[in-house]
Amino acid sequence: MTSDQDTGTIDARLAKLGVELPSPAAPAANYVPYIRSGNQLLISGQLPMGPDGLEHVGKLGGNASLKDGKSAARLCAINLLAQAKAAVGDLAKVRLIKLVGFVNSTDDFTQQPQVINGASDFMVEVLGDKGRHARSAVSAASLPFGVAVEIEAIFEVSDD
Repeated sequence: MTSDQDTGTIDARLAKLGVELPSPAAPAANYVPYIRSGNQLLISGQLPMGPDGLEHVGKLGGNASLKDGKSAARLCAINLLAQAKAAVGDLAKVRLIKLVGFVNSTDDFTQQPQVINGASDFMVEVLGDKGRHARSAVSAASLPFGVAVEIEAIFEVSDD
């Protein structure tokens, strides 16, 4: 069950973190940004899109640092929440089920989990216990537009 208090708590957590959710990004190809199937909300992979466009272009283990990767993952998480809010109208109605993180990295880079922690930690900071989730963190030889990270999500939606 959601309440105005839940919504206020999430908004307060975002404000405390200095985060204002952006307008959700439009798809860059022939797909939709999200699909609702029953009580599940599946959100397409989000890139580290900031107010001035793509941020954190680079390859982890190459020209991008672990700190850069974590920042990119956090920005992807912000964009995931923007899509979730666009889909259901109220973040108090969602519980994060799973994140799948893709890290643009060199062959010898092995810190993908630490990179995706940038998103996981942010989700728990904002959603509290509803932000705890299952997760995969995998390496990719390259990602769209050369970004360091792309993350997709599955949420459970409560219509209460």
